[in-house]
Amino acid sequence: MQKIKKLCYNNTCKRDVCFTGTINRKGGTGEMKVTDFGATVKGDETKLYTLTNKNGMEIAVSDYGATLVQVIVPDKEGKPCDVVLGYDEAAGYEEGDLFFGAIVGRSANRIGGASFELNGVTYQLEKNDNGNNLHSGMDFYNQRMWKVKETADDHITFELDSPDGDQGYPGAVHIEVTYTLTEDNAVKIAYHAVPDADTLINMTNHSYFNMDGHASGDVLDQEVWIDADAFTRADAESIPTGEITPVEGTPMDFRKEKVVEKEIGANYTPLKLAGGYDHNWVLNGKGFRKAASAESEETGIKMEVYTDLPGIQFYSGNFLAGSKGKEGAVYEKGYGICFETQYFPDAIHKENFESPITKAGEVYDTTTVYKFC
Repeated sequence: MQKIKKLCYNNTCKRDVCFTGTINRKGGTGEMKVTDFGATVKGDETKLYTLTNKNGMEIAVSDYGATLVQVIVPDKEGKPCDVVLGYDEAAGYEEGDLFFGAIVGRSANRIGGASFELNGVTYQLEKNDNGNNLHSGMDFYNQRMWKVKETADDHITFELDSPDGDQGYPGAVHIEVTYTLTEDNAVKIAYHAVPDADTLINMTNHSYFNMDGHASGDVLDQEVWIDADAFTRADAESIPTGEITPVEGTPMDFRKEKVVEKEIGANYTPLKLAGGYDHNWVLNGKGFRKAASAESEETGIKMEVYTDLPGIQFYSGNFLAGSKGKEGAVYEKGYGICFETQYFPDAIHKENFESPITKAGEVYDTTTVYKFC
């Protein structure tokens, strides 16, 4: 059984238009650029791989963590603007704990009590978040070396072998993550994994975006839209209670574009518990569809998010606090926002949430696209 829906799209950037053609082409505008990205403390020599399209858009990814390091987009005046937060070299990603540009797995987000039962066996995970498990514990995928499996002018595929028992999960899993830069300014991230035993797989990308540029300050005046009629209410430790709460009449309603700051400070318990937005929205629809967007009036840059997954974690950078980043930038609270596509957090413990289990021999395939307009 495959969990993927085929990716398709067109060249427009309107909310009511879905993708209508398949991204599956080779070739591009020039050769991929490969540069040194520094050595890790462990002594691994890392590389940075840069893809460029005909519009002057550019993305850079590293074999350290299969990390998305740069997304450079022309603004309304044609000036290049790097819209993702990050570091200048691999050592920053090795030392950092904020998941800039990170590929997260084997299971993203939180698992309550840092344990779960599968096929009658209880598995213990690392307690790295108030007695719970966050992003699968401290041995993160984004702080490992990934192998480069394939490169072309418009895409690169990284691979990682996760052995049985890795991070506490059952089953060995071969994982591939492919980044593609399309000619209509879309960053496509395709995840592919096959386990040899039943296990949890729930992967995502944790990039922090700022449509004004990574070093421009906070994102509070940028407009966000999320196609969701409900969100999953969580407790004080950000573990979902199982309740699906309508967004109608609450600060969680992004069905019409609104600036982030409009209601982030509202006297609303979910916002107070999380210190801002850091919640899972229950996306409308099924299959591959447009799920969210962010837009800056200042630069004219708009990003649309597409996914085939049931949920998206919208996070307003609540724990950024003076973090030193690329080009001397200092990232404070609210300087970036994340759109993490996912199965719902703690879904393994909630019968009313779509299951994150992939059976032995099944193919886990999912695709997320960040498209810039």
